[in-house]
Order: sequence, then C-alpha cells, then structure tokens
Amino acid sequence: MPPFIVLLAIAALILFFAMLAKRQTGKSRRPLGLQSKPVMTARERQMYHLLQTALPECTVLAQVAFSALVTAKGWGNRNRFDRKVADFVLCSQQLHVIAVIELDDRSHAGREREDKERDAMLRLAGYVTLRYANFPTQQALRADVEQLLLKKAGVVSA
Repeated sequence: MPPFIVLLAIAALILFFAMLAKRQTGKSRRPLGLQSKPVMTARERQMYHLLQTALPECTVLAQVAFSALVTAKGWGNRNRFDRKVADFVLCSQQLHVIAVIELDDRSHAGREREDKERDAMLRLAGYVTLRYANFPTQQALRADVEQLLLKKAGVVSA
C-alpha cells in the first residue's frame, strides 16, 4: 500500500476523532435552559393540607415516583411505570404505605383507561388507590382511610 494512502487514512481517523470529541464536549457546554416549577399545583397543595389535617397521625408524601413504590425485572416492565408519579402516598408513622391517593381533575377526563391501568399496576404491587375528583370532607377522608385499614386488618370483608 502506498505511503500517502496510509497517511491519508491516519489523517482521516485523526479528523474523525477530533470532530467526535468536539461534538461531545459541545453538547455538554450547551445550557440546559432549566426553570424551577412548583412541586404541587394549588389544588394539590390544598389536598395535601387536607390530608395532613384529617390524618395527623399519618405521614403524607407528595409527588412520589412509582419507581419508589414498585419494581419489576427487565427494562420492558420498568418502562411501563418509570415515569409515573403518584399524587400522594399516605403512610403510617413507620412509613408503611396505607394508600396511594390520587386527586383527579380536568386533566383526567378521557384518561380513565390510563388511570385504571395505573391503579391495576399499584394493586399488583399490593397497594390500594383512593381517587377523589373533588375534595372530600375531613370526616369522609378519615372514614375512607379507617375503612381501608379495617379491610387490611381483616375486620371488614371486601
């Protein structure tokens, strides 16, 4: 093979790797354009305070990733829940999950099938989802949770 072809091939490789390195470092230097946003909407904040007031003996977690609640083998299964978030997770003082609580609003209209799939996914993992389209009273919320705890304890039949 003539020497100039070897030199040309080496030069092409050097140019290729230099362009690749510049392309990769160029990406990392570009600003992301990130902006902060509230953790919860005004409606979710209102529900959060209602949960805390109605159930002071419980711990209320907000905006909990499904990946903190469930796991599965294989990326295909994980991809079904890895970007989902529960509005609230109601826990005992020992941080055992009592229920997942969803506050449905207008954005859920027409998404009933997706909501049922989410609930079914959580049910497979052993969780109960309580859904509210409107704010329950403190008494109704407390009664729902007490009924759920009695079912879990086997005192009330499903």
